[in-house]
Amino acid sequence: MNVGRADALSYLWPLALACVAGVLLYLLSPILAPFLFAAILAYICNPLVERLVARKLPRTLGTLLVMALLIGAFALLLLILLPLIYREVGLLIERLPGYVDRLNEELAPWLKHRLGVELQLDALTLKRHIAENLQSGGDIGATIFSSIKISGLALLGLALNLVLVPVVLFYLLRDWGMLIWQVDRVIPRRWYARVTGLAREVDAVLAEFLRGQISVMLLMSAYYVFALWLAGLEFALPIGLLTGLLAFVPYLGMVIGLVAATIAALMQFDGVDGLLPVWIAIGIGQLIDGMAITPLLVGDRIGLHPVAVIFALLAFGQLFGFFGVLLALPASAILLVWLRQLRRDYLASGMYTSE
Repeated sequence: MNVGRADALSYLWPLALACVAGVLLYLLSPILAPFLFAAILAYICNPLVERLVARKLPRTLGTLLVMALLIGAFALLLLILLPLIYREVGLLIERLPGYVDRLNEELAPWLKHRLGVELQLDALTLKRHIAENLQSGGDIGATIFSSIKISGLALLGLALNLVLVPVVLFYLLRDWGMLIWQVDRVIPRRWYARVTGLAREVDAVLAEFLRGQISVMLLMSAYYVFALWLAGLEFALPIGLLTGLLAFVPYLGMVIGLVAATIAALMQFDGVDGLLPVWIAIGIGQLIDGMAITPLLVGDRIGLHPVAVIFALLAFGQLFGFFGVLLALPASAILLVWLRQLRRDYLASGMYTSE
């Protein structure tokens, strides 16, 4: 009985520490997001800095080179994608009244006959509304300006975050080894073997997930854009990118991509024949992702159930906003490793085995 009580007490301080950390995370969530995002970027980019250092390059210079490469990649991506997306959106706005006419001619009768639902969209009003908004540049500017004044504080916070992330990223990358050494020094020696073993397990899971999942998202985005373009879909670029980038959420990316591609195909093609190549492209992509790319690049080491993934995304999104969505799965992977270790310790403890 005393052994069981001692084992129970040995778990109280980690539990208390976890509770304190949870409260602090909740209270500081509005300002923690850029720091956590920068930490994830530093973790991903640190191996590249280490390779540069191994080639006798100073750590600071290697950090600056990696950051320049990262910022350049983001800038190049924006320069390539923004004009294309702008053109696609403009094309959608231009053809939207025609799509509304087709919906009134084809979908509305079917809904009335099958479901008894009355659907009648006013294409003339929609055309006039779009034309007025496209021509009233001054009104749009005034609306944007008033919105900026109203949400000035939010824009200031966004600007500060955009500046803060690269600053924090630079210091984390430059001092990564020293920070790890400082943490290593304060670990109690009696827990050192267990903590370092747990840290290695977390590192293995995170390395496989983060670097592998980013590769999956890039590859699947490229595939969906190319496959939907081959299928003749006009909006292949935005739909393909959205489908590929949401691949880290089980089934969500495929469902959203399928629905968006189906709606776009119905608006573009006459009849159902145009849908078949689009559906085939999405279906083949899902098979490639589930049977080849994700198992090869990510594997099953994380072991998060799809429901747990959705809950983690919603929970972290609620706490940290957009950055929380990016942090959800890495943080869940770390928590899962800790829970596995806690379960192993509990099953081996006297609290569980004693009668």
